[in-house]
Amino acid sequence: MTYESAPKDLRDQAPRLLPARRIDNDAQAIDAAHEVARLAKPGAAARDRERALPWRELEHFTALGLGGISIPRAYGGAQVSYATVAEVFRVICTADPALGQIPQNQFGLLNVIDNIASDAQKRVLFGGVLNGRRIGNAGPERNTRNTLELKARLVRDGENFRVSGEKFYSTGALFAHWVAVKAIDEEGRAVMGFVERGVEGLRIVDDWSGFGQRTTASGTVLLDNAPVSGSLVIHNGRLADVPNVQGAVSQLIQAAIDAGIAANALEDAIDFIRTRTRPFIDANVEHASEEHFTIAEIGRLQVELHAAEALLERAGHVLDEVSARPIDDESAARASIAVAEAKVLTTEISLAASEKLFELAGSRATLAEFNLDRHWRNARVHTLHDPVRWKVQAVGAYHLNGARPARHSWI
Repeated sequence: MTYESAPKDLRDQAPRLLPARRIDNDAQAIDAAHEVARLAKPGAAARDRERALPWRELEHFTALGLGGISIPRAYGGAQVSYATVAEVFRVICTADPALGQIPQNQFGLLNVIDNIASDAQKRVLFGGVLNGRRIGNAGPERNTRNTLELKARLVRDGENFRVSGEKFYSTGALFAHWVAVKAIDEEGRAVMGFVERGVEGLRIVDDWSGFGQRTTASGTVLLDNAPVSGSLVIHNGRLADVPNVQGAVSQLIQAAIDAGIAANALEDAIDFIRTRTRPFIDANVEHASEEHFTIAEIGRLQVELHAAEALLERAGHVLDEVSARPIDDESAARASIAVAEAKVLTTEISLAASEKLFELAGSRATLAEFNLDRHWRNARVHTLHDPVRWKVQAVGAYHLNGARPARHSWI
């Protein structure tokens, strides 16, 4: 059965494992990102329209070795800079932001592993990723009081464990070889177990129906006493007790995705205005690209995009600087605030560029044949992950009152 012919509603077998190259440095990582973008861009609109999952493009991402670029050198990875990680995701998401969203959680999880896993666990998990394995997310749940509350439970079964529960927003799980499941253990502690794909008791349902980021398969994971190796359970709850940059790393990549969406929307707006849009009758110009109001609006959007990209790059450098020495409460806060500042601007420009596209390109741009609405749909859905209103508040509280932001994945 090929991925193209597989049923869309349920796939509980492990995906094929293909060998992955080893990337050695930042330049190779960025080159590989551009190669993935060139492959992904031509079919992005059609995949969105048909909700066709980007298996070929994601497997190419993995085969080029991009999945392991943040793994420490001590464990065989390239340990590229965070600025490079952000650029890799920005480049790919300029071509297809849904494709870029799928491995985002893997990078956040790799940071969690680096922070709290044992040396033996790091060797297994990092080694697996470097050899072509993908890690998917099964953390969030629906119908809970907030995103931190968990109903999933992990219980001991001899030397191993079993986990039960229902997850949603499980980006990457369908494409993964390991599914990272957050649960509460028998002692009431927050833990994370890495469940092998294809085991009895694990089912993954492709029921994601969001109107944006349509091909991320961010649907349901069902766990009914699914087995978990005793050696692959980590106590991720410890992250709340020690200064770290896990949340900042996760948010940096989310901001990079926003920036990619914005760049893609603005690129399509410029192309459409140049090639298809008619000038307003009172403009007294031959081409829509000569209208003064349109020129000014494109200029403003371009400035705002470049400002967002500059803060994104700066945030990556702050993370690199903070991570280069022992992290304390203040340096962790500084990293989170730098990323929050970037995320404010990338959120705003992704929404503004995808909205202004239609105002400037005109009625023809709304036709289904162009599928330009995908930019706004992607921007609107993706920026809901982490409300920017709370980031603005966190930035203000930090600079005005010296208040450090909360320590979790959403700030």
